[in-house]
Amino acid sequence: MTREELWQIVLADLELNLSKANFTTWFKNTFISEVDDSAGQIVIGVPNAFTQAWLEKKYHKLIFSAIREAHKNPIQKINYRVETKKQALKNVFENVPKTAKYAKEKTKPQQAVASGDFGLNSKYTFDSFVVGEGSALAHAASMGAVASLGKRYNPLFIYGGVGLGKTHLAQAVGNEILKREPGKKVLYVSAEKFTDDYVRAIREGKMDDLKSKYRIVGVLIIDDIQFLSGKEQTQEEFFHTFNELHQRESQIVLTSDRLPQAIPTLEDRLKSRFQMGVITDIAPPKLETRIAILESKINDQAFVLAPEVLQYLAANIQTNVRELEGALNKIAAYNEFYNVELTMDVVKKVLSSLEASSPQTNITIRQVIDTVCEFYEIKKVDLVISKCRRREIVLPRQIAMYLLRTELNTSYPTIGEEFGGRDHTTAIHAFRKIKEKADVDQKIKGEIEMLKQRLYNR
Repeated sequence: MTREELWQIVLADLELNLSKANFTTWFKNTFISEVDDSAGQIVIGVPNAFTQAWLEKKYHKLIFSAIREAHKNPIQKINYRVETKKQALKNVFENVPKTAKYAKEKTKPQQAVASGDFGLNSKYTFDSFVVGEGSALAHAASMGAVASLGKRYNPLFIYGGVGLGKTHLAQAVGNEILKREPGKKVLYVSAEKFTDDYVRAIREGKMDDLKSKYRIVGVLIIDDIQFLSGKEQTQEEFFHTFNELHQRESQIVLTSDRLPQAIPTLEDRLKSRFQMGVITDIAPPKLETRIAILESKINDQAFVLAPEVLQYLAANIQTNVRELEGALNKIAAYNEFYNVELTMDVVKKVLSSLEASSPQTNITIRQVIDTVCEFYEIKKVDLVISKCRRREIVLPRQIAMYLLRTELNTSYPTIGEEFGGRDHTTAIHAFRKIKEKADVDQKIKGEIEMLKQRLYNR
């Protein structure tokens, strides 16, 4: 086993025991630098001294346990060293091999959560969800699904950008149902986990086991259903699973980063079924809601922040609730180590990266074009150069032009030049067209918001 493989398995175990925000905050850009089996020692590389101190004090026992379980040779000592990995593992904490991750799930000790062994996280409840203008309908629909299981809100389809609370609400449905009906069989998985289970069942000839797992539940919650895109056989299996559950009035909850009809290469029959119940979106929280979220989360911390500091945080983290939690975690760590008054200057120092990450300085024209191409799954040559007038090309092209104007304040002549030397009037027309559509078409508005999410979280 290589050092990279060992660390990926360890990260998989850690990810199961930590919140997403803590995991991302403290284990990004970490790696195993050295393994000395003869001395029973491992050195973990970390990006800075602050992370080193926090891992040594807060997570050392957890890391030590995970490594001893994963490594075949006995380990007596773990050291942490500030250094940069030559061959950067930029996304190692997000790209843990699924085979390793799910193998760890099978042997992992039962977590003490009220929801039991259903794949749910007990912290995701309706009480802990801060409702704002952009999430009020999704919250109400989720509670409606609990009150009317398998009927009016079936399926419940929640869509929106990264870190806005889709998973929180979906799991809150499961946790609330278990609270009301402890004997109810609830299952929460990601679309990728469903795919992996299907592939494994095919390979091992255990389709009956797969059907027993997914088709006899009272509530099935599938996260990130857009990842079924392009997987024809998996879609076929999920189609039959969906039908059987729906006929038995088992509640189905789905989350996605976009509307059903906007998921490319998803079978029409699945799109149709996803639209049978209630579809609701979660939009980025406004300033007042972001402040309320911070106030609710700070109750769990051993410090207080002045109103102007909360205002600063909410003003600088605009699109992702998860980043708000990550910012508070960093402040908490700083407070625990240095025990100083958390003034505005101190907080700005701790979170200095916030001010350096404004959209205008970080996003480029190339990134906008690449993001639009990835989102709509079209070739760059078709978006930028082609004279094609098909709607599936024209609409993304106009949206790309619109984003260049609104997010980068790019001039119309420059936009025209970037798109195959088109006249500036084409860019003006595109901007006005999308602006008008976004005011009346919720689908277009939602897709623009999701594209912004991707741009700001690259």
